[in-house]
Amino acid sequence: MPINIDIIILSFAKNEELKALTIQTIDTLLASENAAEIAFNILVIESNKTLQPYQFEHTTTIYPHQKFGFNKYLNLGIQATHNNYVCLCNNDLIFHKGWAGTLLKMASTINNQHWVLSPFCELQHRDFTELKEPTEGYFGYFAGYCFFTNRETLKLVGPLDEKINFWYADMDFIEVMTAHHIPHYLVPEARVSHLTSQVTVGFNELDKLKYTYYPSIYFRYKWKDKNILLYVKRMLYYGFQYIMYYLKSLWA
Repeated sequence: MPINIDIIILSFAKNEELKALTIQTIDTLLASENAAEIAFNILVIESNKTLQPYQFEHTTTIYPHQKFGFNKYLNLGIQATHNNYVCLCNNDLIFHKGWAGTLLKMASTINNQHWVLSPFCELQHRDFTELKEPTEGYFGYFAGYCFFTNRETLKLVGPLDEKINFWYADMDFIEVMTAHHIPHYLVPEARVSHLTSQVTVGFNELDKLKYTYYPSIYFRYKWKDKNILLYVKRMLYYGFQYIMYYLKSLWA
């Protein structure tokens, strides 16, 4: 019997180019392992509702009625799957041969029921090209676009914070792992390439404010200064900027 791994992919196929990006992610994933040994249960969470009822081949594709939020959609994926091993992914990835088997082998050596593993990306981890062995670490080591864990770890941390709607999701999870003393390892022999920030191409100013500036405000309040007055001040400025860009868009 093969080892089953739940693969949760967040996709925003708003045009044919980004649709092809998701397909490439799925195709390279399926080609990366022998299905008789490792079976991928692929769940795609698609943000472009106009594609419905389209199903990406070899996947279950769902179209949530809830508005997009990075952690919100990951939580939906976690709730909708059941296998012990789980990999949370962007849709702009290229999976290389043997990545999952390498991570499973690494997981079997960890003397802890809770753990998180990151595969190696030649671009994201260019400062760690000298690594030859799995190395424990958080900032710089953790890859929020693709990380591998088990169901027990996800139960321990609980639902991902849905106030983190896009940017800072990786930084937030690093803080969560640190708070729960969950070991994280970067595994250099497991290769997954990240085609950085392809989905954010074409974001308008309102998108940038909502999905980048807002989570930065919340993250600083939650983990850094914890100053409610500063938080309110920053949120007022955020609200002002949002209104101004919205009015500007009406006249564009």
